Amino acid sequence: MTAPRAAPARAPLFDWLFILSLIGVAGVLIRIVWFTPYEATQGAAQKIYYIHVPAALSAYLALFVVAVMSIVYLWLRDERSDLLAWSAAEVAFLFTSVVLCTGPLWGKPVWGAWWTWDARLSLTLFLWFLTLAYLVLRGAVEDPAMRARFSAVLGVLAALLVPFIHLSVYLFRTLHPMPIVLKPERPSLPSEMLLTWTLAVFAFLFFCVVLIRARYRLELARQGVGGVTNA
Repeated sequence: MTAPRAAPARAPLFDWLFILSLIGVAGVLIRIVWFTPYEATQGAAQKIYYIHVPAALSAYLALFVVAVMSIVYLWLRDERSDLLAWSAAEVAFLFTSVVLCTGPLWGKPVWGAWWTWDARLSLTLFLWFLTLAYLVLRGAVEDPAMRARFSAVLGVLAALLVPFIHLSVYLFRTLHPMPIVLKPERPSLPSEMLLTWTLAVFAFLFFCVVLIRARYRLELARQGVGGVTNA
C-alpha cells in the first residue's frame, strides 16, 4: 500500500526575486533606449543587440538546465528533476522566441532582409522547433514515466544543438556577424556600450533563473511533489 500523496502546497503570493528581476530588466531597457549612444553605421537598429544577445544567452542557460536535469532524471528517475527540466524548457522557448523576433528587426535595416537561410539563423529556428516539440510532447503522452523519459531524451538533444549554433559563424559562410564581445581577444565595443551589454546580460540571465525558479515552484505546488516555501 502506497502512502497518500501530499496535498499541494500553496505558492507564495509575492515573489520578491521576480519583482527585483523585472526592475532590473526595466532598468536595462531604459539605459539601452535613453543612455546608450547610437552605433556609427547601424544607428538605432544596433540597440536591438543589447536585447538579442542576452536573450540568446538566457535561452542557452535554460537549455543547459534542461539537459542537466534530463540527465539527472534518466539516471535517478527523480520526478523533481523532470519538473525542473520542464520548467526550464518553457523559459528556453520564451527566450528563443525573443531571439527569433529581435533578429529580423535588427537584420532588416542592416542586411535589407528580414530573414536569410544562413547557418546560424536556420539552426536557431531548428532549436526553436525542438523546444516547441518538447513542450508539445509534454501534453501528448499521458503516461508520466514515459513522458518524462521521452522528454529527457529530446531535451538533451536540443541542448546539444547549442554549441553548433555558437560555432556556426566560424564553420560556415554566413551573414550573421562574428561575436564582438564573446571572443578570445579584447571586446571591440566602446566602454559605454560594453557596460550596457554587460548589465543587459546579467539582468536577462537573472530574469531567466528567476523565471525557471518561479515556474518550478508553481509546478511543485500544483503537483504536490514537495513543499514550497516563501523564500
